[in-house]
Amino acid sequence: MAVHYRLFPSRRARCLHVVVLALTVLSVGTGAAQVAPQAPGELRLGDVYRALETASPRLEAARQSATAAEARIGPARTLPDPQFQIGLMSRKLPGLGLQDPLGMNQIQVMQMIPTAGKLGLAGRVAKAQAAATGERAEDVRWELRSQAAMAFYDLYQTDYSLRVAVQTQRLLGDLSKTLEAMYAVGQGRQPDVLRAQVELARMSEEVTRMRTMRVSMAARLNALLDQPQDTEVASPVLPAFPADLPPLDSLESLALANRPMLRAGEQDLRAAESARTLARREIWPDLQLGVAYGQRPMDVGTERTMSFMLGFTLPIFAGGRQLSMRRETEAMERMATADLQAMRAETRGRVAELYAEIVRARNLGTLYRATILPQSDATVASATAAYRVGGVDFMTLLDARMTVNKYRQDLYQLEAEQGKALAELEMLVGQELLDSNAAWHQAAPGGDQ
Repeated sequence: MAVHYRLFPSRRARCLHVVVLALTVLSVGTGAAQVAPQAPGELRLGDVYRALETASPRLEAARQSATAAEARIGPARTLPDPQFQIGLMSRKLPGLGLQDPLGMNQIQVMQMIPTAGKLGLAGRVAKAQAAATGERAEDVRWELRSQAAMAFYDLYQTDYSLRVAVQTQRLLGDLSKTLEAMYAVGQGRQPDVLRAQVELARMSEEVTRMRTMRVSMAARLNALLDQPQDTEVASPVLPAFPADLPPLDSLESLALANRPMLRAGEQDLRAAESARTLARREIWPDLQLGVAYGQRPMDVGTERTMSFMLGFTLPIFAGGRQLSMRRETEAMERMATADLQAMRAETRGRVAELYAEIVRARNLGTLYRATILPQSDATVASATAAYRVGGVDFMTLLDARMTVNKYRQDLYQLEAEQGKALAELEMLVGQELLDSNAAWHQAAPGGDQ
């Protein structure tokens, strides 16, 4: 957009017009940039969530862990395998012939039977542990959704801020060339030329930094979705944020009741309580029942015998085994109780923090859209009019214009922060708070509806 005139004193106004026109285009161009995608197509948050459900290896590992824990319930409730024995009783050596009158062939079956409801308690422990594992798998799902949303909103902020930066860089280059041409024929000021060059260099550095950030953010999102790192990631579309949130006390109640990690802690506590009861009953002797069938050939036929056995375990090492198991399970129960209390306290505090963060981002966003950006645009318009008649210098006009661009980028950051806080809040309350498939159609800088 560099323009070169043969400059005569009467044409200085035309050069000023070029500068003002470029700055006006800078204002319009960066204002429209927020709706132009960085990559072909568009990426919605719902698309990311659906891909995560089917493609995440970590989520699949968590689900298989829950399946494995469910499979442990049945064995925990089942009696130990019986023992089957074959005996050749009272054989002669050498030759292994039958010895009169005691020699016989024998088949014996023995079955251990736990007493005092130990099998039922073991089943309750396994069931509670399986439920805790299932809740942790669900918590992994919400955690991965939150991580994917963080990458999504970071990418959103970078993409739209990058569009503003690229547009500004290109137009600053045009301005720099125009000012250099004016200075070359004595109609411009060297400080204006130097300031334009400095701003152009700074903006070039900013564009380079943001492009590098986009590559790393796209790589992070691809890693979460188990996609090749060279997979092209389209520009995110801001979802429609909820107009209102439930009150803070309602959100805290939802989190305490629905957060999967808290439900997992409750199941861990149930498992620890059942394990403590089981450990106290381990000192009870277990029964052992047996039956044996024997036979030996006789001159007049086959002699058959039947034997029945009853036995039980003797806890003679209770001090080193059963009593130690009691101390262990009691400590595990106290640990599970303390862990659950700590998670509940952390959840309440984090919900309050996120609620405040959402309110802050929403209120500041409204302030930017309704007051700061319109007033900044008005300041630019006033500075432009004053610059035309020599009322302000170029630095003042450029500072006003660059300030508006910074406010737009700040607004993108506020929108990203609000989205990230909502995603983490969804993880804590265990339910969706916004429609991830609905796009927030932007009609003004930074996402005005």
